[in-house]
Order: sequence, then structure tokens, then C-alpha cells
Amino acid sequence: MFCLRFSYCHELITFLNLEVEILTNKQVKCDGAVYSLSLDLSKFRKVCDIGNFFAILDNKPRITLTCMSAAVHKIMLVHWENYRMEDGMKINIRPYNYPESIIALKNLKAAYIDKLVSVRGTVIKVSTVKPLVMQMSFDCAKCKTSMTSVFPDGKFSPPPICNFHGCKSKTFIPIRSSAQAIDFQKIRIQELLKSEDHEEGRVPRTVECELTNDIVDVCVPGDVVTVTGIIKVINNYMDIGGGKSKGKNQGFYYLYIEAVSVKNSKSQSTAEDLQDPSSNPQSREMVDLFSFSPRDLEFIVKFSEEYGTDKFRQILQSICPSIYGHELVKAGITLALFGGVRKHSMDGNKVPVRGDIHVIVVGDPGLGKSQLLQAAAAVSPRGIYVCGNATTNAGLTVAVVKDPMTSDYAFEAGAMVLADSGLCCIDEFDKMSAEHQALLEAMEQQCVSVAKAGLVASLSARTSVLAAANPVGGHYNRAKTVNENLKMSAALLSRFDLVFILLDKPDELLDKQVSEHIMSLHSGDVEKSPVPKKLRTAPHNFESIGPLLRKYIAYARAFVFPRMSKPAAEILQKFYLKLRDHNTSADSTPITARQLESLVRLAEARARIDLREEITAQDALDVVDIMKESLYDKYVDEHGFVDFGRSGGMSQQKEAKRFLSALDKQSELLQKDCFSISEIYCLADRISIRVPDIDTFVENLNVAGYLLKKGPKKYQVLSSSYSRSQPSRSRS
Repeated sequence: MFCLRFSYCHELITFLNLEVEILTNKQVKCDGAVYSLSLDLSKFRKVCDIGNFFAILDNKPRITLTCMSAAVHKIMLVHWENYRMEDGMKINIRPYNYPESIIALKNLKAAYIDKLVSVRGTVIKVSTVKPLVMQMSFDCAKCKTSMTSVFPDGKFSPPPICNFHGCKSKTFIPIRSSAQAIDFQKIRIQELLKSEDHEEGRVPRTVECELTNDIVDVCVPGDVVTVTGIIKVINNYMDIGGGKSKGKNQGFYYLYIEAVSVKNSKSQSTAEDLQDPSSNPQSREMVDLFSFSPRDLEFIVKFSEEYGTDKFRQILQSICPSIYGHELVKAGITLALFGGVRKHSMDGNKVPVRGDIHVIVVGDPGLGKSQLLQAAAAVSPRGIYVCGNATTNAGLTVAVVKDPMTSDYAFEAGAMVLADSGLCCIDEFDKMSAEHQALLEAMEQQCVSVAKAGLVASLSARTSVLAAANPVGGHYNRAKTVNENLKMSAALLSRFDLVFILLDKPDELLDKQVSEHIMSLHSGDVEKSPVPKKLRTAPHNFESIGPLLRKYIAYARAFVFPRMSKPAAEILQKFYLKLRDHNTSADSTPITARQLESLVRLAEARARIDLREEITAQDALDVVDIMKESLYDKYVDEHGFVDFGRSGGMSQQKEAKRFLSALDKQSELLQKDCFSISEIYCLADRISIRVPDIDTFVENLNVAGYLLKKGPKKYQVLSSSYSRSQPSRSRS
């Protein structure tokens, strides 16, 4: 083995003498007292003439990296005059960009133990950085002899016995000042979930990774990383100094990755991403979503040239083609996928202004809302689909968990953090009213703050939220506001840029077209579908169009940042001022500056679809049309009239004011402020209150704070003249 290493080091030294330009200042970095060499293996393969280098690297990575480190050390001593290294230090080799070693987490089995692999996934848990002792001296308690122990893989193992002059003592005193420690951190990554890789009923695979020295602290929960490392095994009890395990799991070991390099997708340069990928189809499948091959760029150019200004309609029709109609909803989803431009204010605090677009779809059951959400999550470069009735507060935002081995607290990312710079689709939004408050900060400030177990931090959640909800009672009631139909606070509803309401109304022509479309899907006869023939070729074969559409969206989000033109700004401003003029309600202000910012974000997304750097007047007009439909759905009442006083709170506001005025007079007349439900019914009949359901009307007054429920059939009037004139009267 020694001869093998010596000859191998000699070959590497000979090769590096000829290719000494590899060891540039950009490649070899010094972080404090630690030297590291970042080695691009794809480029290294083109110049490397050592025949069995990559075969040995795959099967015996530890020997290869150690020999490489020694060879680089030798070359730097010869060629670098100012290079000096202390005793015991070494150069860490950090290989990356090795497509042949990339495997999926589901294929990580025992056959890969002690092999070099690369895995790609989302970081879901990050521990704190701690020192790990690799070497320490011990004094014998009997003869005071000092001896040094090396801890392989950080396993604490003091000397078993003192053999100096036949001492035979087994008691040792550690000299803590002699400890040599390195930085150590553990992360957990989860496989990237794509629609084509999804397996029913299977929990997403995760793997623990151990980072040391200069690669610690390079990622946070929610980042997408590529980890290159050596597969190791560990027994949780025996390998931490516990001796022999008495449990039944003594023979079970757990796989983990000893990382040698970590590449974060956020910090990778676009110049490296445009390199020609490997011909290996498995490695092509696992490459970065934000790296673009020449084939991807060719598709983007051809698609832009072929369809010109019709790209918006083409992409719109490609999203969930199995659902007929709902073009406006699909248009809103398309704009949310592309998103606006994130900006910062001009003051010194640099307060960010969000660019992500939030959309909520409310409607009757059976109209395909869930399928639209799943299709959007599949098309998004980074999409996550969750269901509200099986989601917790911590599962949406962030959780603080305790590591059982180190007793240390760490963050575990939730859905909003995992979907950072992507799309988070939340189905059954009305079933998770307890978690609504957790979304307020994430949807507007684009971050999740946590203060638990002594940890105070803020994690990025630059996520577009696409929500779907069913109204209370099963069917949407136009006589109620959106808030009353969903039991949702006005603060949360105002954060959605677009609100679409889907109603299931009988329509002979539409019903015939929908039925023909459904039957054509089930029979496989696409020619009979009422969808235009021009749009049927690509969208119905999502297996081929899906990855390309994801690349197009990723390219637009990464490289296109539209600016506002003067004609477009005038159109948006005129529309906003017109809406403000219509807002004549005295007790509610539904149209605020938040709606104007929504218009700007939607216009930026519309320009991004066409890959334009400037927002045109036509973009502004398209966005105004979509916003008009959204506002019409939000503010129209049961009679078809648009009432801008219906932004939130109660419907039938005029009737509520008339009823409360009559109740105030009745309270003053009878000298009491508590009424039974029968008295309230009698008063409503006497003044002829025009509401669909008197019980719902009274309940809404209770929720709005005008009435206080004092018992099963008793209410107290909180705003009556009589109650205000009795300050010392007990309310109990």
C-alpha cells in the first residue's frame, strides 16, 4: 500500500509540474490557517494524462485526495516563494463538478460505502458550527507519562493502557490545552422532488452530511446544494464511545456523507453554469435547474422567435391542459410563476419591496382548483405543494429541533423556506385558519422570523404563494364578502395580489364544451377536443414540454429584470386613481397603495414572459384587464353590482348600520344592553331587515365586535348609548 501511494504521488507531482497553472491564487485559498484547493474535475479530466486517476478516485477517494494534497504541497514549496506551512497542516482538496459521480438519494445503498459520490438536494436542517477535537495529549494518572492520541473521524478514544516501564495504569488525565480542533458542522439534505420522479406513498429521502474546516457555514435551510463526499457508516451508540451496545440494533449502521466539497446554487457563477453538460443522461437529469445547456438556450431562442408576442397565450395553454377554460386563473398563475422584480428602497435601511406575486383561487368544489395547483408546482423551477388540512405552523415556516446526540438546537425549514425563490402551492387554504397568522410576515416581508429556545433568527422566504380554498358551507355565497366566505382576516386577504372566484353555474354551451373535452381526454381522441388545434401539439405531452418550460421560466427569472416605461406607468397610475375615486365607503379603504404595487409586479411579470427589459403600454393594459376581473370577483354582490365597501369585514353594511341604530334605541328605551335571540328576531322583523339569513347576520355582528355573545341565546350590545352611560356597571 505504501509503494502504491508513493508511486501515485510521484505521478501526480510529475503531472502538476507540467500543468502548474492549475495552482493559481484563485484556486488555492487560505482561510486563516487552512489551505484549500478547489478542483473542477470536468476541466481536470481534459488535461489529466494519468490513466487510472478517476478510477482510483471513485473507488479509493481517501487515498487519492491524500496523495493529491501531498503532491500540491510539494509543487507549492518549489514554485511559491512566499508559501510556508506549519507542521501537521495540509492542503484540503475540494473536488467539484464531477457529473459521473452524481447519484439520486434513492440509489444511495451499501454498495457505495467508501466511494466518492455527489448528491443534490435541498438543505432542511443545519446545526451550529462546533470545534471537533482530532488530537489530544493525556497524562497517566500513575506515572505522569504524557502520550498523544489521534481521534479518527472525531471519535473520542483515550489510550487503553499505559505501557511505559510496565505501569499498566488505565486511568488518564486529558490535557485540554493540547487539543487540536477543527470546525465541524452537520447538515441534512432532502432530495429534490419533481413531478416525474414523485413516488406515491414514499417519504422523501434525506441524508446527513458532515462538513469540516473551510466548507462549514456555506448554506442555510432552504438552499439547493450539491455535496461531493465519501459515503461512511456509523453506529449511533458504539461509534461515540459507548462501548458495546446491549440493544437489538447493535448491527444496524447508518449511512452519512463525509463532505469534501459543497457547492451552493446561489453562489455559482453563470459563466460556469453555461458549460456543456455531460452526455450521461442520469447526470443531465440531476444538473442545476439554473444551469442552461446549449439545447436549453436554443429552445428559448426558437420559442421566442416562433411565437413572438403570442408567448403569453402559449405558456398559459400549456399549464394544466386537462382543465378546460379558466383562462384568467391560468393567466394569474402564469404571472405568479414568472414573478416581478425584487427591489430595495432608496433609504439607508435598504428595506426590500417584494417582487413575488400571491394568488388565491376561491370557488365551488369540483372545478379543478387542486389540479391547477399541482400543475403549477410541477412547472415551477422550484415548486412545493402542501395541503392545508395536514400542515402545521412549524411545517409551513420553520421549526427548532433538538439534536439527540449533541443536545444542540437547530433549524428545520418548512414549506415557505424550502420554496425560497420559487412557488409554494397551498391547497385547502380554508382548513388551516390557525396557521394564517404565521403567513402574514412571510407573504409581505419575504422572511420568516423565529424566536424559540433561545434562538433568534430570520430566514429568507422569497416565495410566491398560490392558494386554493373552498368557501364555508360548500358553495360560494355572493351575498357575503370574500372574508366571510373563507373566515379569513382582511390583513391576510389584502396580501394576495389576485383573487379569483370560480362559480359552478349551469351554461349549456360551456357544459357541452367541457364534457367534450373530458371525453376526448378519456378516449385519447384529441381531435374532438374544443381546444384550438394550434395549441394541442405540445401542451398535452407534458413529459416533453415540462422540463423545457421550467428552463424558460428559470431563464426569465434569472436574467430578465424589466424596467417601467413612462406610458406604462401612466396607464397603471390612471387605473389606480380611478379605483380610489370609486372608493367612497367611509368605514373601509379596500383600494390602497398595496394594489398599485400589485399592478407594478404584474406588469413586470408580463414583460418577463416576453423576455423584454422594458414594460410596454400593452403589458400595462393586459395587467389592468386581469386586475379588473379580479376586483370584479372580489367586490361584486349578489345582485351583480360592484360595491367597493365589500373589501372585508361584513356584507350588508347598510342593513347592519340600520339594525344597530334600532338596537341602540331599543336599549335606551328599555334601559338594558342584553337581549335574547327572540328579542333580536322580533326587532329584525319590525324594521324589515333585508338579509338572506338572520342567524348568519347576527353571527357576523358578533365577529365584527358589535355584539358580544353572553350565553347560548343572549347577546350584549357593545356600542349602545345605554352601555356607554354605565361605566361602573359590571359586564360579567
